[in-house]
Parts: sequence; structure tokens; C-alpha cells
Amino acid sequence: MLRTWLLWWRKWGKKDWAIAAVGFAAVLFTFTLLIESGTEDPSAIGNRADDPVELTLLRNAKDRGAFCLDGSLPGYHFEKGFGSGSNKWVIHIEGGGWCNTIESCSYRSRTALGSSKFMDRQVIFAGMLSRDPSQNPDFYNWNRIKIRYCDGASLAGHPESEFKNGTKLFFRGQLIWEAIMDELLSMGMAKAKQAFLTGCSAGGLATLIHCDDFRQLLPKYTTVKCLADAGFFLDEKDVGGHYTMRSFYQDVQTLTASPHHLLY
Repeated sequence: MLRTWLLWWRKWGKKDWAIAAVGFAAVLFTFTLLIESGTEDPSAIGNRADDPVELTLLRNAKDRGAFCLDGSLPGYHFEKGFGSGSNKWVIHIEGGGWCNTIESCSYRSRTALGSSKFMDRQVIFAGMLSRDPSQNPDFYNWNRIKIRYCDGASLAGHPESEFKNGTKLFFRGQLIWEAIMDELLSMGMAKAKQAFLTGCSAGGLATLIHCDDFRQLLPKYTTVKCLADAGFFLDEKDVGGHYTMRSFYQDVQTLTASPHHLLY
């Protein structure tokens, strides 16, 4: 048997050995990738990009007085990071316009934009929150959070003007922001290497309002960035010659009594 093998080995030429070496290197490389992928994402085995993410109601909301417009608990969706993204955080603030009158806020309080009672309990993370590296190569393995928007004033309302005209509405956006940040910090964000705050429309405005505070909440060594997607609204006359946006935001400001942040 040994003699047969030696004769077969001697018949191999340089070309045969080169082919064998390339084949062995390819097998070894594939095996290494499989091992690395297994250690990079041990917690995501079996998870698909379209798997839903559960709604988490804010644990300390009641003690903090942080309520949605209707008095229900605010919430967020959270998916834990893994591998190289385990100490990196991306927070996206949901958009949805504003309410500037008792009537419009009362209506909103009976929808998902004013009450967690009507929010979807599960959402699919997509775009910059997706876990699919082909769709989201920069953030797919970060800690990813979607903050649900339920105060009607870009997470900037303050409770000083509540219960006007006998209507029990909770303008607690600022308290919601503070309570959610405290909860995320306790979950590991306090040791973040990188942190990215972003939002769209009303969430984009919330990003602009809270960016400096977000920076102050995190260690000096943390790289912090903020991106407001469609969150800047010009204080200019409309086609009718009126300052519609200015008037609208003044109404929001007056209604929600936001002394800490100007909305316009």
C-alpha cells in the first residue's frame, strides 16, 4: 500500500502539485470564513433580515412621569448588537408630524402617534436599522433602536401646560426623551465606542433639538454623530405670503409649553 502511494506521488508533476495547493488553500480559506462568521454573529444565528423586533414599553416611565399624549407608556424597539458592533449604537427617532391644537392632539392621542395602545407590537427593521449586511453594511451589527413617537412635539414637550380646556393630554416629550436615554445608558450605551442619533421629519427635528444633549450624556471618548433626515423647516413665506411654519410651531410651543427647547 505504501509502495503504491509512493509511486503515485512520484508521478505528480509541478502542475499537479500547484493545483492541489490552490485547492487546499481554497478549502482552508472557506473553513476560516465559516469559523469567523460564527464568532462574529453568534447571537443572530437563525435570525433573518425580515424577522420582527418587539416593542419594549419604557420600564421607568410611570415613575418619571413620561407618558404619551393619552397617558400610556412610551416605547421603543431594540435589537442587540454583536461582534464588532457590540459597543456601537444607532438610535432612530420615528417621524409623524406635530399637533398644535387641543383638537388635533386629542385626535392624535387615539392613534399610534399619540398612544402606545395603538402601536404595532412588532416592526421590521429596514434601511439603516436592518440586520442585513447587504442592505445596511455600516450598521447591521450595531445596537439598533427605533424610538416610537407619541408626544406630538418632537420629544420636546414639557408638562407645564397640560389639561387645557379640561382635556387630559400629557405633553411629556422632554421627559420621554430623558427616560429613554437613561434606560439605554443602563443597557450599555454608557460605554459606547460610537453613537449615532438620527430621525426623519418630526424625528429629524427631534434629532436637531437633542443632539447636544445626546453628546453630553456619553463619555468624552465616544464618537458621537447626529443626522437629521428632512428635519429642517425653513422660516419662509409660503405661496400665499404667510409664515405658515412659524405660526404652526408657535402654536406647538404655546400648547406644549417647552421652555427648554424652541421648536421654531
